[in-house]
Amino acid sequence: MSALIPLADSGFAFLEGVFPYSQGVVARPGFAIERARFASPVAVGDGFRRIADHLAAAGRPKSALCACELRSPKPFSFAGFADFNQAYVAVLQQWGLYHDGRNAVARSNVAPAIDPPAEPSFYAFSYTVPASTAAPSFVVAGSGEWPEGGRFPEDVVARDDVSPAGMAKKADWVLAMMDSRIKGLGVGWSRATATQLYTVQDIKPLMEKIQRHIQPGALTWYWCRPPIEGLEFEMDLRGISVERVLA
Repeated sequence: MSALIPLADSGFAFLEGVFPYSQGVVARPGFAIERARFASPVAVGDGFRRIADHLAAAGRPKSALCACELRSPKPFSFAGFADFNQAYVAVLQQWGLYHDGRNAVARSNVAPAIDPPAEPSFYAFSYTVPASTAAPSFVVAGSGEWPEGGRFPEDVVARDDVSPAGMAKKADWVLAMMDSRIKGLGVGWSRATATQLYTVQDIKPLMEKIQRHIQPGALTWYWCRPPIEGLEFEMDLRGISVERVLA
């Protein structure tokens, strides 16, 4: 299991992941995580500026940013995804959120099948604030059916198989990853306030199994594709008590 690493002056600890993102974040004692969603997606460059302004207005440093939810026009090629991540991570490094080869910020990045943005954009973000709440708030990063760091596309689970049996294998693998990350953060499904699922494939036969697995939290199914061509199923989840919409 990956290490849980506290980030100085940020108010959260992160579960070590890969270059573009951590596997998840959890608030440290004395802090809580809040989430803000833009009323409509904001292009990444403008989004970072608006996030910085929001954090400053809340009296929080840029290093309080702990999770990002992105929307893309369509799934990236594997090489295109790597290029996008370089520019994205460069900003996090400036904000003190990437150092020593470790990215502290959790992330999901999906491509809406209906009315996608014209360019990669922020959909929502999460950040820490001082709080006296006893229950830890958290965000588990998105995961598709590819073992991060593995060979691509050779290691994709049920590669090119969108049959009911193939989608069941993909769902099982992603649910197991969500379980692992929850445990790594030291929390549980009982603390989840929202679980988000992203696919355009027919998973109605799997919905009862998925919903039973994630109880008692609610499930939201987004008609979106994962961020890389060749992936079909992604999930993320969070346990957050304060969420707001930014005009």
